[in-house]
Amino acid sequence: MILTIDIGNTNITFGMFEGENLIGTFRMTTDIPRTSDEYGIFICEALKVKGLTSKVEGVVISSVVPNIMYSFESGIKKYLGVNPVKVGVGTKTGLRIVTAHPSEIGADRIVDAVAAYEIYGGPILVIDYGTATTYDIISADGAFLAGVTSPGIKISANALWRETAKLPEIEIKKPESILAKETITSMQAGLVYGYIGQTEYIIRKVKEELGLEYMKVVATGGLGKIIADETDAIEIYDPDLTLHGLKIIYDKNKR
Repeated sequence: MILTIDIGNTNITFGMFEGENLIGTFRMTTDIPRTSDEYGIFICEALKVKGLTSKVEGVVISSVVPNIMYSFESGIKKYLGVNPVKVGVGTKTGLRIVTAHPSEIGADRIVDAVAAYEIYGGPILVIDYGTATTYDIISADGAFLAGVTSPGIKISANALWRETAKLPEIEIKKPESILAKETITSMQAGLVYGYIGQTEYIIRKVKEELGLEYMKVVATGGLGKIIADETDAIEIYDPDLTLHGLKIIYDKNKR
């Protein structure tokens, strides 16, 4: 079995693949300092609890948090006995990155782009509603053309209640109406309807500047479903897009 690991700024997401099938997932928080033993023991115990006790034959990692990688990789090697494939410069992806500074593109964005292109074809726009919200454009022939980055929904929400004296911390969800009549629903309306508007406008501008009337749009990320359910501009919501992208990259590099 192959263990895929996406290390993001907020969470570390794990996916276990048996062949091409994703058979289990679990998560841990990123922002707590841990030793290699803590990482290794957590992974082994989580696999056991999930009933994923077969031997891990390979591991692939994408990370945007470099300061935990030494301990994390050490834990993988000590407890699983494998050297992980790390997505980075020199990794085979099947994409051509034609931006001005290819090395500046985050590993998570490359992985999402690979998955979107390989699974759904191009041209395609992939949106990841993570800590940041990213919009990445892949051409019909597999070129990573450009990207847009905006603050994530949670970042915007945190700024709203941390930088204002009287606004409370709220649940991020769509209120019944945009015509809010009290504080909490007015904040929810601004956040959710605001992100729906941002999403639809950016998608429209991307298609306009590329001269494409039709372009597939796929979304992923924890809060992506809230937005995807509320707009026809997003055709596909795939919560496991990143994990599938990691498995595709692992296969390309192990052939």
